[in-house]
Amino acid sequence: MVNAEIIAVGSELLLGQIVNTNARFLSQQLADIGINVFYHTVVGDNPDRLKTAIEVAEKRATMIIFTGGLGPTKDDLTKETIAKHLGKKLVMDEVALQSIEDYFKRTNRVMTENNRKQALVLERSHILPNGHGMAPGMVAEDNNHIYMLLPGPPKEMEPMFLQYGRQALTSKNDAQEKIVSRVLRFFGIGEAALETEIIDLIDSQSNPTIAPLAGDGEVTLRLTAKHVDEKIAHSMLDSVENLIRLRVGKYLYGYDDTSLLAELSRTLKDGQLTITAAESLTGGLFQQHLTSIAGASSVFKGGIVCYSNEVKQQVAQVKQETLEKYGAVSEQCATELAENTARIFATDIGISFTGVAGPDEVEGKPVGTVYIGIAVKGRPTMVEKISLAGTREANRNRAVKYGCYLLLRYLKESQNTK
Repeated sequence: MVNAEIIAVGSELLLGQIVNTNARFLSQQLADIGINVFYHTVVGDNPDRLKTAIEVAEKRATMIIFTGGLGPTKDDLTKETIAKHLGKKLVMDEVALQSIEDYFKRTNRVMTENNRKQALVLERSHILPNGHGMAPGMVAEDNNHIYMLLPGPPKEMEPMFLQYGRQALTSKNDAQEKIVSRVLRFFGIGEAALETEIIDLIDSQSNPTIAPLAGDGEVTLRLTAKHVDEKIAHSMLDSVENLIRLRVGKYLYGYDDTSLLAELSRTLKDGQLTITAAESLTGGLFQQHLTSIAGASSVFKGGIVCYSNEVKQQVAQVKQETLEKYGAVSEQCATELAENTARIFATDIGISFTGVAGPDEVEGKPVGTVYIGIAVKGRPTMVEKISLAGTREANRNRAVKYGCYLLLRYLKESQNTK
């Protein structure tokens, strides 16, 4: 197997001025063609430090992919540093030079001498044309190592790799083993608890591998399988997923890049269900997130933000005696909010959020106390009390996620009982 290291060159990355999205893109692409990426390195615009990074990478990878440092300015030193390290000359690529000159003519701009620098390439390298910028990429081989140089701007690097770089590397990867990944997304269980449930599967992993990852109130498992036959790799993932589902399947809500809101929106659309919301502590956050998803108008009619007790009474029609006897932060208030709002808006589902986001307790209830009410037409109203621990904003965001998760689970249970 070919092992790769990605080296991103640019002081702006180290200063936090831009995010290194190139490494993520390249890692995904390389995995798809069966090339392992074991290290990501970021180095500033300094030839000595870049040379050190190259020497380190050569000891642990057979393929080194560089992004950035191919531009016209003095701090763009990637080509020069690699050429000096490999003992190769930089030569003018006439095709690239003509493309650069044509660009300046088309845009009626004066081409300065330093722009010619972008057409310099490593001698005897395979050239990767740049259809979205000026500096070409290149692939060179030396001392049993492969060196690929790509431009830094993603709008140039990504199409260059997809059109030319991917094929250039595929031809050099003899194993041709496919790396297939699948991300399982869980909610309602902590990272430690989930790991405990499947620790024997993790300990015995080899191929496929299982990697737990913690997110914002969520837990994910990345399953990765390798095989020359992609169908068999997917089958291997299916087998491992089935074992995991037997242990913690009730917490699984989706795959890969989905979210709780996206899954809820899809479920509502598939079931042709409409929803409304009455929000106190979340202040409209649930409605904001739901309506950020395209097509939300087909499932969401409108809702109520009822921060004060007066609005809970006058708009959401919560009984005065309910608020006096049980308080706004209560199961009884959450029930009336969900049921009344569904009736007012004539929807299939009403969901409510009431509680204490912080920083102070309310009605003698500690910070993090949340009641979520779910009223579904033809089903008993459900209220779940949850206790959160975090900042005010974290509690609000997690309450919304819990609401989505609980509603998804309730709708699934309702379908199973039909």
